[in-house]
Amino acid sequence: MHVLNCDLHCHSTCSDGLLSADDLVRRAAANGVDMLALTDHDDLDGLPSARAIAEELGVAFINGVEISIEWEGLQIHILGFAFDSTDPVLNDGLATIRSGRIERARRMSEALEKVGIAGAFEGAMRYAANPSLVSRAHFGRYLVESSVCKDLRSVFESYLVPGRPGYVDHRWATLADAVRWILGAGGIAAVAHPGRYKLSRTEMRRFLGDFKALGGQAIEVMSGSHTQEHVEVFGRLAREYDFLASRGSDFHGPGESHVDLGKLAPLPEGLKPVWQGF
Repeated sequence: MHVLNCDLHCHSTCSDGLLSADDLVRRAAANGVDMLALTDHDDLDGLPSARAIAEELGVAFINGVEISIEWEGLQIHILGFAFDSTDPVLNDGLATIRSGRIERARRMSEALEKVGIAGAFEGAMRYAANPSLVSRAHFGRYLVESSVCKDLRSVFESYLVPGRPGYVDHRWATLADAVRWILGAGGIAAVAHPGRYKLSRTEMRRFLGDFKALGGQAIEVMSGSHTQEHVEVFGRLAREYDFLASRGSDFHGPGESHVDLGKLAPLPEGLKPVWQGF
């Protein structure tokens, strides 16, 4: 029996990916992906052209988005799948999140200047195809290009996470906002890469309880940034909370991502795949 190769988490130049939406779909098709969701950060601009190319290449295409939220002072990402991309409430909500990013970028640049790194705002903007979605990844690429750090991971660890000199707080949406927007547009809400959040076991359970109570339905078990231990832990939690299980590479670009499109291991046995809900 053919196991569907579903990759439900990736990024194009419409947010912080390195490939255009069209090239991303072509790469996914070449890698044997059967079903793809494009999940740019807080933006839906890449969906129409990605869908057109996917149809041409015989890849099932799912509308996706990755929404930046804040929960108890921590930044967390919520994935939305299979929603109506013309929904006005969802679109207005995403526009609100995007509107604060340029202001945050200016403050990040000022903070980096104080530790001797000049020109970061202009440098990051060169990498941001969509200026309203300038992100920490764009700053990271500039800092690597400027030889401040050797790779993106060390940039984040040294400069762009809470407590480091280039990190600037930002008002994101709430968990309730994101889930309400996705469900209101007829979609499915999933927690992105839960293994990446600095949450204790107790905090993670509290977060998942809040997410489920608000109507959240799924959790990303297989992610490009998850270890085998993460897969086991979040597989167990998916069963316990009766969540659908998602699988996504979180691909941002060749040479920059842990895993290429469609190259993750399959979901563990006994989990209900999120694509059964599409």
